[in-house]
Amino acid sequence: MPAAAERSTKGRPTETRADALEALAELVRDDLEACNRLIVARMQSPVELIPRLAAHIVAAGGKRLRPLLTLAAARMCGYRGDRHVKLAACVEFIHTATLLHDDVVDESALRRGLASANAVFGNKASVLVGDFLFSRSFELMVEDGSLPVLAILSRASATIAEGEVLQLVTQNDTATTEARYLEVIRGKTAALFAAATRIGAVIAGRDAEDEAALEAYGMNLGLAFQLVDDVLDYDADQAKLGKTVGDDFREGKVTLPVLLAFAAGDESEQAFWRRTIEDQEHGPNDLSTAQRLLQRHGALAETRRRAEAFGAEAKRALARFADGPERRALADVVDFAITRGR
Repeated sequence: MPAAAERSTKGRPTETRADALEALAELVRDDLEACNRLIVARMQSPVELIPRLAAHIVAAGGKRLRPLLTLAAARMCGYRGDRHVKLAACVEFIHTATLLHDDVVDESALRRGLASANAVFGNKASVLVGDFLFSRSFELMVEDGSLPVLAILSRASATIAEGEVLQLVTQNDTATTEARYLEVIRGKTAALFAAATRIGAVIAGRDAEDEAALEAYGMNLGLAFQLVDDVLDYDADQAKLGKTVGDDFREGKVTLPVLLAFAAGDESEQAFWRRTIEDQEHGPNDLSTAQRLLQRHGALAETRRRAEAFGAEAKRALARFADGPERRALADVVDFAITRGR
């Protein structure tokens, strides 16, 4: 077992916490390599633009977090076959397809520090290749042949789309409630985390309680992950973040830091948020003003605290499983998620 995933996370230096994902990848290295080979194989198409564009986003260096969760969850549950490899690839195709679509919707220029696919190949090609990858994911589900797995992953795909549409509805609206915001991120981010981990229990033949526990782990991990992303959009090194700092602000996305600062702000501050978020009127110094207001009201620190609370729930969900390298690695991934950017 790699040392980074075996040691307690308490008091651990940031650099070691960040190694948790690498430790998890090392733990399931053979499975991950098989998954990567399958992804490359299934990206192929006689339509030359499809593998070229798909390879562009894959080459951007994603950490394969979601498929890693499927691989590790299955192993933790005692599964020793190879179905989890195909299903992990399915999860990654769903995720990659949503990234392609999201970058078009958000008009993003960067993805993981490189030019986004839509910036290189155009919006039409990105949307259509995203559709291709969704189709590939459903081919993999059908090949697996499990109706429960098909139900979980197909429902997650629909939920992701619902979350993205709900985000579009709440965009530019400072009257959005925290409950509504959490509904958005449960759909657009956490649902796939939850599905990715739950199917590990399903293919291992575990009972409904174990399925529910792994779904809770994934859901809470996904919520924590997205909340930290929301913090990093205002408080990160752009080179490390892999996208332009302030993208959410410029696009008028209503995230938890903004909601907290808006609620705590005086009349002039609330007018600032309405102008920049609702009316989309931006001056050259508005991002720095937004960052200052978020710091003044402790909105970024409070958002991280909320992420830590969801992370604690994720770890509690693992308690029903026997101690072992996979369980410890999955717990360490929670620390990776909530300490990013520190």
